[in-house]
Amino acid sequence: MAKAGRKGKAGGGRDERFRDIARNRRATFEYEILERVEAGIVLVGTEVKGLRERGASIADAYVMVRDGEAWLVGATIQEYANAGYAHHDPQRSRKLLLHRREIDRLHSRLAEKGLALVPLRMYFSEGRAKLELGLGRGKSLYDKRRGIAEREHNRELARAMKRG
Repeated sequence: MAKAGRKGKAGGGRDERFRDIARNRRATFEYEILERVEAGIVLVGTEVKGLRERGASIADAYVMVRDGEAWLVGATIQEYANAGYAHHDPQRSRKLLLHRREIDRLHSRLAEKGLALVPLRMYFSEGRAKLELGLGRGKSLYDKRRGIAEREHNRELARAMKRG
């Protein structure tokens, strides 16, 4: 019988089924995110083990729609150390699992000037690797500076509220 108040695995650690693998922190700085979409990723066995063991990098990745299919390009999934001869290519393009309507809708939105589909976060959801995509509009230098100034202002307000 499990102890009361314990969540996740029997060892008391974080639940492995709902764990972040990688985040693209630069995406929210470079783009104004208009819409978020969750997509599955088609992976081979050593890629899943590589994600669990070493993680991934999606900082330079982007999503493109080609022949009615969505593809993740530029993401790096580290090799699994104990794979033996069955290594995968860390830089290969990976197919994304989305409904046809979602792909068509995103493809039509990407035709608009200045919009891009960028990966925001890769994570495990109930044991399956998922990718959170953001439909974003590129920010200008002015917008970035305004965002930084706004963040600083909010920090100062929070400090002032904390003091008294």
